[in-house]
Formats: sequence, structure tokens, C-alpha cells
Amino acid sequence: MLESLLPNWDRFGDRLIESTFATLQMVGIAGFVSFILGTAFGVLLVVTKKDGILEHWLVYNLLDKAINVIRSIPFLILLILLIPVSRAIMGRAIGVEGALIPLIFGTTPFFSRQVESAISELDSGLVEASLAMGLSPIEIIFSVYLRESIPSITRVTQITAINLIALTTFAGAVGAGGLGDFAIQFGQNLRLTDMLWLTIIIILLLVTMIQVIGNIIIKLLTR
Repeated sequence: MLESLLPNWDRFGDRLIESTFATLQMVGIAGFVSFILGTAFGVLLVVTKKDGILEHWLVYNLLDKAINVIRSIPFLILLILLIPVSRAIMGRAIGVEGALIPLIFGTTPFFSRQVESAISELDSGLVEASLAMGLSPIEIIFSVYLRESIPSITRVTQITAINLIALTTFAGAVGAGGLGDFAIQFGQNLRLTDMLWLTIIIILLLVTMIQVIGNIIIKLLTR
């Protein structure tokens, strides 16, 4: 039955497994770095905006404009623009290593805006009460902004992780490897329908896994 459904598995199954691990590696590394940077930038946008606890016009506007500019660049163009940067930092511009820098640049601004929106949903009374209690800005950031926004940040992390999986498929179009590259090489170019559908199923499973884990976390932490 397996041979009838997947006649090309014997020849290309190992390559598909390698591509799956390459995608997981890109999502894992780029996702972790983007999560750290995006959270930091998102918080910085909130605290430095007008009437923020660390209001700073210059910092807010520089960061706000930089995020808007990077987000406005289509990812495929960003891949090409960052080839010299990838070579300088990672030593190569192709493969998993070459895709990490563009993936981080493509994901971090998006996640920063998501975090900014999540934190902005908090009741301003919580911040005012914290200030009245004498908490420092750093204490408010960690004890109020981040702690109280965990469910919302988890939700936007889900969205960003799923978006990142989509970006890895774009990266595959320029030789980054992963499931996107596999689908193009074997699904499109060689017209191996069974391998193409199996690739789609694996991507759907990854997306579903992210949604299930995220929903469990949100359910446990929502009060």
C-alpha cells in the first residue's frame, strides 16, 4: 500500500527527511533569535512611545521607521539584498546557514509589531498602579508588560512561527534547502506528485503542531 501511494519514497525518502530537518533547523534558529529580538524591540516601542514609561521621541521614531522599511521589502528581494551580509556573517549565502540572516530580518520586524500590539492591549491601570507602588521601569517591563502579556505573546508567537515556515519555503527557491527547495526540485521540476503531496502534509503537520502547543500554553496561562 505504501509503495502504491508513495512510489518514489525509496529513491527520495532520505532526501525528504533531510529537507524536513533543514526546515526545522531554520525555523528553530531563526525563530529563537527573532523571538528574542522581536520581544526586545516590541517592548522598546511600547515604553519609548508618547506617554510611555521611558518616553523617548528619537529612539521610538528611529525604531518605528526601521521596522516599517524592512517590513515593506518583499522577502524574495530581501533574500537577494542580504546575500553580502549572509556571506560576511555566516560565511556563505546558500544553504541553511545562508538563509538564517534573511529569515531573521524578515521575521523580527513582523514579530516586533505583534509584541507591541499584544502589550498595548494591557489595561493601562496596571501600569499606573505599578508606578504608584514605586516599581522601576525595568520591574514594570518584566512584572507587568511581559508577565501579564504571556497569553497574548504566545498567540502572536504562533502566528509568527507559522509565517516563518512559509518564509523558509521562499528561501528554498534560492537554494536554502528545506521543504520548499524539495517541493520545487522534486514536486515541480520532476513532477513527482507523491513527493509534492507528502511535502505539503509535513508542512501542515508542522503548522498544526505549533497551533496545538500554542493553544495548550494559552489555555494553561489564561486567567
